[in-house]
Amino acid sequence: MLSDTEFLRLLPKAELHCHFIATMRVTTLQELTGKHGIPLRTDDLDELLDYEGLPDFLDVFHAAQQAMRDPADISRVAYEGVVDAVRAGNLRYREYFVNPDNFAELGVDYPTLIDALVDGFDRAERELGVGYRLIAAINRSLGPETAVAMVETVIAHPHPAVVGIGQDYLTPELTEDPLRFRDAYQLAERHGLRLTAHVGETIGASPRNVRDAIEVLHVERIDHGYRVVDDPEALAAARDAGVAFTCTPHSTHELSAWELEPDHRIAQMVRAGLRVTIATDDAVFFKTDIGREYTVALAQMGVGIEDAARIARAGFEAAWCDEATKTRLLADADGLIAALTAAREG
Repeated sequence: MLSDTEFLRLLPKAELHCHFIATMRVTTLQELTGKHGIPLRTDDLDELLDYEGLPDFLDVFHAAQQAMRDPADISRVAYEGVVDAVRAGNLRYREYFVNPDNFAELGVDYPTLIDALVDGFDRAERELGVGYRLIAAINRSLGPETAVAMVETVIAHPHPAVVGIGQDYLTPELTEDPLRFRDAYQLAERHGLRLTAHVGETIGASPRNVRDAIEVLHVERIDHGYRVVDDPEALAAARDAGVAFTCTPHSTHELSAWELEPDHRIAQMVRAGLRVTIATDDAVFFKTDIGREYTVALAQMGVGIEDAARIARAGFEAAWCDEATKTRLLADADGLIAALTAAREG
């Protein structure tokens, strides 16, 4: 008989909220920052991954970004991250946030960046069968004009692996302010790119940001969005709109000190009937992996086995791959979930 923990670990998973930089192994981070002479605040790798809030975390994230200067290193990190996620939690598909402007600052232009990423991810897909897509993310600290220019670059260099845009980081005022980037979203929408946004993430964020992203920016998915449960009208509007939420349990504990318990906002979102998916956000930097988000976080939040299987399937349903690929992934997932259920029930 299969244990609940093994059932959760072996569930086929589609991860829709994953920042590429944070799939870097911590040993690779240490190696590449040393290679390029980038200082870390400590050589103690455990201490390095302890943060006092989102801005503190972003400092470490920035150091990792600074180490990604060579296409061969980018390709290597892409491949290694898939290997690790398959081993940890049976990853079958993943969508990655990538900030082109961050790489441009290091001299890595957009076409070079995409080619390097595709090289690593294609290798992983050939060897491990894990599909992928890329989301070009707006770095909110760089302002709305830079965001529009980034979208223009994506449009000027179309690639089948790049399917949409998002927004992450914080503004210079350390806010989300999603509507500051309305022009970039309107441009992306006109050119058929899919739309998502990091909003409603921390205790200081507003539930209004979730509604603004859905109603004004026309996003199909919300990244994080936890504050939506604090406003009954926003919650009802999000449920009625049918948007998917890409939730990342361990990051809420690391950055907002929210306990992973049955009253956690993600658990409330599940009980409220929102389309919740589960992901790692920044796996290595939060000392987690896709398996742990299911076997530890969901269990601690009181999410049952049947709901966990439904959440896993929702990841494939909300994926931005083409319909033929999605149909195949869902069929494979359904078959494996049925087999795991039979094994668990003995």
